[in-house]
Amino acid sequence: MLLLLSDLHLGRGTRDQTRAAERDAVALLRAHEGALVPDAGAAGGAALVLLGDVYDQFIEYRHLVPKGAARLVGLLAEWADRGAEVVYVVGNRDPWHVDFFEGEVGARVVDAWETRRAGRSLYIAHGDGHGAPRGPSSQLTHRLQPLLRSPRMARFYRMGLPGDAGYGLARWVAQRFGTDGTPDPAVARRLSAAAHDRLQTTGADVVAFGHSHTAALEAAPPRPDAGGRGGVYLNPGYWFGARTFATLDADGPALSRWADGAAVPLARPAPLDAARAL
Repeated sequence: MLLLLSDLHLGRGTRDQTRAAERDAVALLRAHEGALVPDAGAAGGAALVLLGDVYDQFIEYRHLVPKGAARLVGLLAEWADRGAEVVYVVGNRDPWHVDFFEGEVGARVVDAWETRRAGRSLYIAHGDGHGAPRGPSSQLTHRLQPLLRSPRMARFYRMGLPGDAGYGLARWVAQRFGTDGTPDPAVARRLSAAAHDRLQTTGADVVAFGHSHTAALEAAPPRPDAGGRGGVYLNPGYWFGARTFATLDADGPALSRWADGAAVPLARPAPLDAARAL
């Protein structure tokens, strides 16, 4: 099984809202421990995928990391020590990592993750920077994205501002100019189009994005070069606001919502060859 969790945005809203989002995420992971942790019975190929924007802001310094999410981070470290595969795909809110999550926690930190599971090709990314943006502000953000994620820019920022000042500025900018997390239908449409284009042109069997705060599970038309096999676009949705998540297992892709301590199924199509046996 793969469990995909996106847009936790820990640090957003009030302290109680963030603590509740973290508490529910820990409960979700504990409920899936047997399917994801080898010494708890997980099969080979299982992985937990954090699909970006785990934090509302995250800037790691050489000797400092932002406080918060201690319960979630502790669980990730425990799982990694027990042999679980944890993949942290960075988002637009949390790209500036150094080595804490890889060196101390044991997670793999990547900009995008391309992998093969059970003979199927998966492409997984947060989603910002994918698709053609519309409107001046979206186009500007799209153009600036490579610069803002560059190691040189991160190094310049860290050298110019000490920890508290640098993190405080990032929080102020996010609160002053960021959104409240309400899903934007235009962003959801753009990511859906980008995912379907990748499914048709790259040979990927499953494309997973986050970022749009809109859960999605969409089948793509069959590709002639894949023996008539179709693909799947999967988006886990907005954990902080909606508590949705996604899974890929032997029955195919699925969307669920965590409610009252249990997973409530939202959508599962008929099993597709592209997702079977994952």
